[in-house]
Amino acid sequence: MQINFDAFKQFLKDAGKSERTISGYLADMMLFSRWFEQTNGEVLSSINLTPTDVREYKQFLLNVQKAKATTINRHLAALRAYAAWSKTAGGATYNPVEGIKGIAQQKHAPKWLDRKEQAAVLREGERRVQAAKTQPAKRQAIRDHCILVVFLNTGLRVSELVALEVEDVSLSERKGELRVRAGKGTKERVIPLNEACRKAIRAWYAVRPASHSNRIFMTQRGPATTRAIQSVLENIGETARVENLTPHVARHTFGRPFGRLVNASRDATRWQKRVFSPWQGNAPRSVVLVSFQGTRASCAG
Repeated sequence: MQINFDAFKQFLKDAGKSERTISGYLADMMLFSRWFEQTNGEVLSSINLTPTDVREYKQFLLNVQKAKATTINRHLAALRAYAAWSKTAGGATYNPVEGIKGIAQQKHAPKWLDRKEQAAVLREGERRVQAAKTQPAKRQAIRDHCILVVFLNTGLRVSELVALEVEDVSLSERKGELRVRAGKGTKERVIPLNEACRKAIRAWYAVRPASHSNRIFMTQRGPATTRAIQSVLENIGETARVENLTPHVARHTFGRPFGRLVNASRDATRWQKRVFSPWQGNAPRSVVLVSFQGTRASCAG
């Protein structure tokens, strides 16, 4: 029996969760609800979830599904959110997920592109612009190159890039900035744009098709989707022979030089978390990124 999670979905929206997080939590809860009904012979509700159910499901994912730690912890996060909703609005008297720990994960510094790889993908983006024979092909190549340059020079998440609108970007001859209005946790921040970014954005604006949408990045069918943006990077990476070029890798490529200057690999993960968090002490995130922009420029020579 399929359960209606509309009230839970609204709870997540009110809590400021991103659309991607909400979609993931709902998908995970649908899987759990099917397992729950098959295991217990009753339909999941806001009041019949127990700690035993959560522990058994955790073991099911670990031992039967052979799921990775990240997958198991994601399912547990969805259950924690569902339990919180059940307690506040669904009639539950306690939180059955409280005290149940996730699977320990070994922390790794995120993957990034080295200088040779960065040069390879940027060269491929530029080659496509020069090689395009038709106006539509050239327009697409200019857009794709712009997407690549913005990712590598701003550290944006793919959801943030997709949501960018024309009024979010301010350009002048010697400076520019980009305002992220739909950041993680609905936090807003401002990111300075270097010369490469400003040049790439202007080139795209010059050929961007007229549209009723204010979204910056468009396809023939309308505003670019997350999957469309991911495909752009995957395609460029494949042609440039750079494996696993993703928005996440591009984001951490932007953050890598700062981590290296702080204290090489040992502190890279800790400092990248500080750079990409909304606040650092009393300094707004935009201030942190301004200083980082300068650091990156000096590091790049």
